Order: sequence, then C-alpha cells, then structure tokens
Amino acid sequence: MAVRIRFARHGLRNRPMFHIVAMNARSKRDGKPLEKLGTYNPHPNMDEKAKHITLDFARTKYWLGVGAQPTDGVRFLLERAGLLPPRPLYPNVKRSADAVSAANQTN
Repeated sequence: MAVRIRFARHGLRNRPMFHIVAMNARSKRDGKPLEKLGTYNPHPNMDEKAKHITLDFARTKYWLGVGAQPTDGVRFLLERAGLLPPRPLYPNVKRSADAVSAANQTN
C-alpha cells in the first residue's frame, strides 16, 4: 500500500484549514486518514500575523521512515520544520567537472 503525507481540507468556504495526514495514495483528498499528524492554517492571525502549524514530529518521522511520500506542499512545510533536507534549486541542471572547479577557484 502506497502511503502519502498530504493535506486534508477542512474549515469554511473561503477560509480553509488543513489537516496534515497520512493516507493511502489512492483515497480521496478528504477521505478517512490512517493517522492525523498535524494541522496547518494558511490564513495568518490578525494579532500575530503568523500562520499556525502544529506537527507531531515523532509520528511524522515514523511515517517518513516507513516510506511515506509527502506531497509538494507538505514537503515544503517539512523542509521548513527541519524534518527533510532542502531540495536543490535546480535539480535538472547538469554541470561538468570543469565548470564546478572553475566556480570554486573564482570564489
């Protein structure tokens, strides 16, 4: 069974709030999750001007350890939280050894 860590949308119309969940990859977006890992509120609070994220680090590490793949949005949050290493900015750019050594010598 392929497991994905992804968002499940909740909240009101035009005011979404997302649960970060571990789900079967073939289930619906708002279907029953295997486990709820946290919440994400993309609308900042007017007083604090900050977006609220809660995350269970231990359970998220467990699901990543058993092979669950995060979606792009969740991957961004996990990278910011320090659970995943940041992705390279240009993954498809192939650099030759000469270009890398020349760049290192100029710095």
